[in-house]
Amino acid sequence: MTANLHMPAVVLGIDTPIGLAIVRSLGRRGVPVYGVARSVAAPGLSSRYLREGMLRAEDAAGTLDQLEQLAQRLGTACLFAISEGDIALLNRHRERLAGYRLMFPDARRMETVLDKQKTYAAAEKAGVPVPRTVQPATFAEAQAAAPALRYPVVLKWAEPNEAGILLCRAGLELDKTRYCHDADELLDYLRQFEPVGRYPMIQEYCAGYGLGQFFLMHEGRVHCVFQHRRLHEWPPEGGVSTLCESVSLEHHAALRERSLALLRELDWEGIAMVEYRYDPDRKEAALMEINGRFWGSLPLACHAGADFPWLAYSLLGIGAAQPQPRYRAGLRCRFMIPETKRLARLLFQPGVVADRKLVFSRGGELAGYLRDFLRPSTRYYLFTWSDPAPFLRDLWHVVRRTG
Repeated sequence: MTANLHMPAVVLGIDTPIGLAIVRSLGRRGVPVYGVARSVAAPGLSSRYLREGMLRAEDAAGTLDQLEQLAQRLGTACLFAISEGDIALLNRHRERLAGYRLMFPDARRMETVLDKQKTYAAAEKAGVPVPRTVQPATFAEAQAAAPALRYPVVLKWAEPNEAGILLCRAGLELDKTRYCHDADELLDYLRQFEPVGRYPMIQEYCAGYGLGQFFLMHEGRVHCVFQHRRLHEWPPEGGVSTLCESVSLEHHAALRERSLALLRELDWEGIAMVEYRYDPDRKEAALMEINGRFWGSLPLACHAGADFPWLAYSLLGIGAAQPQPRYRAGLRCRFMIPETKRLARLLFQPGVVADRKLVFSRGGELAGYLRDFLRPSTRYYLFTWSDPAPFLRDLWHVVRRTG
């Protein structure tokens, strides 16, 4: 047992399944975990593995003060942050966090994955395939490119955090992803951004399913690898993973090597998710993005045995590297609220699906939704028998909001 094994951990953001998975991962191994939540509805506040929970201050300055006070009380501790916004905030004030060992990448590394143009440039150097992408600088450039594109196309912002601020000032909403089915629909959507002078990237839609490859990196060496495929997403044509399944390392070995080459090209340190769209018919993959933070489907990795929060805490926090874990392939994990929304869309609004090439069987989708409740290999983002209170807390607040 390492002398520093019980170094405390602070998790900023226990409102989501990601933060809850970190609390559970560390807490069940005896690590004292302190969680900071935005709302009393945060599921993590009810976890049996949380030593102490608190609501965060209303503004950034107050949140930084809270973290400083926690560091003074706890001594040296590991600090986990969930959202890209929080990571950006903490990176701007690293000098105030000297009492912590930081479990997230620095600003330089985060910038390379948040800016998709930089990510794609590094991908080309590493031999990682990327979808055809157009970044219009003006509306005229978008008009010129639109007729030659293969539809549908997906619109994404190269730098979503910065774009969100600019659009908010102009009274416009930022869509994380937007699907357009022809040139007229594309140009109608882009026209609203003329006053701002900034446009999202236009990316040709890639058929197939989401394939995630996950890594823990330190000084150029990989310490943990895991991969999964997305079975369901919300919205159905691509988005948040609502049902995913762990995939054996026997598959996609060549692609993983290219993913590693990409992370090394970026001089990556810490955890990362390299996300692809994989077409099983053509056996072709196209890079979507890199998440430089703990990802939404983290509960699946933890259930399967690839316990990334604990491995990161051990390696980057207390300096005790763990061996590559043997994880269980074929395990499923469900995010029940968006999974239910997905089912409702397919049952009652099937024509709204953005990719018109996707065809769903209503009866098959309903049967599969019910069957997964009985499948022994099914796990859940929030519910576990050993720690049921977070699920019950979340359910209670959902009922209150909809009642």
